[in-house]
Amino acid sequence: MIEKISNRIDWMLVFFILPIIAAGLVTMKSFTGGENIGGFFDKQIIWVLVGFSVFFIFSFIDFRFLKRTSVIVFLFLLISLILLTLFILGRVSHGATSWFDFGYFSFQPVDMMKLVLVLILAKYFSRRHVEIKDIKHIFISFFYALIPLILVLLQPDFGSTMIIFFIWLGMVFVSGISKTHLFLVFSSGVAIFAMMWFLVFAPYQKARIFNFINPLADIHGTGYNAFQSTIAVGSGEILGKGLGFGTQSRLKFLPEPQSDFIFAAFAEEWGLVGSVLILLLYGLVIWRILYFSALGASNFEILFGMGIAIFFMSHIFINIGMNLGLLPVTGIPLPFMSYGGSHLLAEFAGLGILMSMRRYARPAHRDDMKNEFLGA
Repeated sequence: MIEKISNRIDWMLVFFILPIIAAGLVTMKSFTGGENIGGFFDKQIIWVLVGFSVFFIFSFIDFRFLKRTSVIVFLFLLISLILLTLFILGRVSHGATSWFDFGYFSFQPVDMMKLVLVLILAKYFSRRHVEIKDIKHIFISFFYALIPLILVLLQPDFGSTMIIFFIWLGMVFVSGISKTHLFLVFSSGVAIFAMMWFLVFAPYQKARIFNFINPLADIHGTGYNAFQSTIAVGSGEILGKGLGFGTQSRLKFLPEPQSDFIFAAFAEEWGLVGSVLILLLYGLVIWRILYFSALGASNFEILFGMGIAIFFMSHIFINIGMNLGLLPVTGIPLPFMSYGGSHLLAEFAGLGILMSMRRYARPAHRDDMKNEFLGA
């Protein structure tokens, strides 16, 4: 049994994830001064254990049934219906109706939608590999992303909307589309953003984007979060202030240090050295995901692995970018570090499915993979 588990799990991937999780837990414990303020530390340990359980269980399930169109469409419609139900039964938090409140814990269904979107796009592009250069597939695939985009925008949850868009855009990139069509995608993105600016974005969302251009323009208002975050990161300097000595988080200047701004809280205590180490660990996680993606038994497995990598990279890029004051504050969690169970379950579920695909993975030559994957 032990040998069977060992063959199913990439322990190197687990080895890279564990220090990231530990960094998040230690940071949550430090800014509460050892007190159980908000129960963040204790609840997060429970979510981590549940997440790993999902990871190990999923690694033993044969997920080739996900190749069936009926199964993926059912999952897509189910999660879409759950997102729609939020407007009736959801809890309002920070101005967005994004959560189901079950008392002791809350659940954010959009995280599962991100995973399902990766699946349905992997299925769509894998079946149209030969004719992928037809530009119509860009717009048809965008229709699948448009449904969750609208449902999430109406909550409104601008951060998750960005992630959904990046997942679609990234999977369009890796599907083998021509450079001319890539330019059209970028042009479409600019046009869509312009339309959203005038017709969709709320005033506070526009303020965040203005704040991105000039974060110091209103440090007591819309720019407060970004300003305090950059102070926390900068005050950590090279080696940090030390565990438990992060004043920005302990004195409550830094908002949401357990979730949105946990990287800033960590950077204040561990400095540049600790921050670089975390980025290195994230890079190694992405490397392992891409490695197993390249060994996929078919285009579906390859594209799914690439989609999971895009999922993680989008979260990491946006969260750390807003912690450094380089991107607007959007409320996106940092994988494995931020407090919360919804994103952890989605992350571990995606990796568990990827581990399951190892049992029928195939060795592949780099040139062969390039020709098959990029349509060269």
